[in-house]
Amino acid sequence: MAPALITNEVLPLSEPDHPAGQRAAGEYLRQLLLQPGAYRDSWRQHVDRPRDGVVNQLAVAEVLAGHLRASRPVQAARTEPHELRNTVARALVGRPLSRQSLQLFIDAFGLTDDEAGRAWRLWSGATTIRVLAGRGAVPEQAEQAISDVLGPRRHRVLAMHDHVKVGATGLIESLHVIQTIEAIADSVDSIPVLADTTALTLEVGQGCRELSGETRPVAGGLFLTRVRLTRTLRLAETGALEYWVSWPAANPDNPSDREYRRAVIGKIAGYDARIEFHPEHLPATVWWATWDGIDGAVLERQAVTLDSQHSAHRYLQSVRKTVAGFYWR
Repeated sequence: MAPALITNEVLPLSEPDHPAGQRAAGEYLRQLLLQPGAYRDSWRQHVDRPRDGVVNQLAVAEVLAGHLRASRPVQAARTEPHELRNTVARALVGRPLSRQSLQLFIDAFGLTDDEAGRAWRLWSGATTIRVLAGRGAVPEQAEQAISDVLGPRRHRVLAMHDHVKVGATGLIESLHVIQTIEAIADSVDSIPVLADTTALTLEVGQGCRELSGETRPVAGGLFLTRVRLTRTLRLAETGALEYWVSWPAANPDNPSDREYRRAVIGKIAGYDARIEFHPEHLPATVWWATWDGIDGAVLERQAVTLDSQHSAHRYLQSVRKTVAGFYWR
């Protein structure tokens, strides 16, 4: 079986009041604006004291207004940022997102063709799954053991992005994880990372200071380590963090080594998964699938089509007690 990462977070599930596709597209925009790079730099230059994991809506409105003034100097000569603040709020907090607003974000921030295409697919609902719920990601005994070790939950995940890169061998080369978390207790200074193997390399990035201690067994073949945050979060504070995972060489002849599974023990929201293949070793078929537990058989699958960057993408608005991901042949 291929290595899997396990998420044990809790976030209340509720049916959205607005169209699922529009909400998904807005969440995707928010994730792009939080990631380190040109998009985040564009709006952060308008903020005196930016906060990790928080998108300043007025600063985003500054970018949109600047684009309108530059592209439509006559019609938008007097466009002020505060006039666009409601547009930004609707896009980033789950309210209806109009076609015109999405196009404005794409143009103002200069999204790539791949990112723009993904945003439109989400907006239309083509790749949105509202709620994905299963019977369980791990055996009940292991779930209880994990709960005993971790104690009361101290944070929840507001958004999670997995970017899986498959190398020229047809096997996973690396995994880039980006999370936005919210403290549900005071003095949150670390988060747990669970995996079903100790044979992995974990490198921390933005929002992470260091790894805390050695990886240790928990139960059911699962192992736990902790990542220390760059700052301690107070109750209700949010933070963004990222880390990279790589595994040792696998067996290209073993079908189970050509898959990536994300196991969710509790509940999470805003899960975004993307897998990218090396152009010199493209798969014959790629499936999006759910499994019967972390080491179980495939329950459901759907063939997916790769885009121009040899990647496939899925966005889940809510996930509960299930195992989902990609596999390829």
